[in-house]
Amino acid sequence: MEYRRLGAGEALPMTALCAIGFGPEPHQLTTPACGLRVQVNLRALVGTGLTELWHADGKVEGGRDGQVHFASAGRYLAGRVEIDEQAAGGLIGAARAAYEAISDFTRRSGHRHLLRMYNYFSDINAGSGDAQRYKLFCSGRAAGFRALTGPSWPAATAIGRQDHSPLLQVYWLAANEPGAALENPRQISAFNYPRQYGPAAPIFSRAMQIRGAMLISGTASVLGHASHHADDLPAQLAEVLRNLASLRQAGGGAAPASGGGTLLKIYLRDATQAGFVAASLREQLSAQTQFLILGADICRPELLVEIDAAHLGHGP
Repeated sequence: MEYRRLGAGEALPMTALCAIGFGPEPHQLTTPACGLRVQVNLRALVGTGLTELWHADGKVEGGRDGQVHFASAGRYLAGRVEIDEQAAGGLIGAARAAYEAISDFTRRSGHRHLLRMYNYFSDINAGSGDAQRYKLFCSGRAAGFRALTGPSWPAATAIGRQDHSPLLQVYWLAANEPGAALENPRQISAFNYPRQYGPAAPIFSRAMQIRGAMLISGTASVLGHASHHADDLPAQLAEVLRNLASLRQAGGGAAPASGGGTLLKIYLRDATQAGFVAASLREQLSAQTQFLILGADICRPELLVEIDAAHLGHGP
């Protein structure tokens, strides 16, 4: 995995399993016919023009299976499902349809082990009580995932776009061999959250170790199951970095939150704070760390920042 700045019309490498762009319009890139393309309408606040590339370990072959678009090569597969909420009767229906399609495809695939999932939809904090949209998404995801059994849940991110579009986007990385799921000793496992967080608990592991990498889920200022430092961005950012360090330790890595070969995606509610966050990260993290800062909403209204990470060269 890497973030790469590519010129207009520049060809992606033939090893590109998946290319992810951020912003309203895709960059004008020449993509191998077999690679998967994903475009997420999150404004890049720092790292404008960067493309996230997942590289393959073999010849890339792409295709479509119903609602699933995919590309595979060697050990890995990248997949994408996009569902219109309005056509699905709402967000619960869209999430259920997306995860039923993913579950059905994965059961039949040669890459049966889900490692890392990304979920993006708009207005994530809208609604109240059990009708809050993140809780609706969790209910639909749980219903769609019921048919899929495995030793562990994948690492995951669920983030709110700020574009008011009815499109639910899910994309993922799968493999032909399982990873090793990890939990954070500082946090209750999300799938064991108490009822106050909705009728269905969020279904994901805090991190997934795979051959040569640790893939960390979206991580916020949460201890146990409760949000901490409400509306205090510097304190929340510091808590997120402590949670990332805790996960590295749990996986047998060093305590620092980052190191060489690390990719971070920072989701930031208030775009005007991007300069502060970037300066803080540059001061605290290794020079080898690559990061993007994206304008986005976090799953709980009091949370201002969330970070997901890929530590390369780290894993069983």
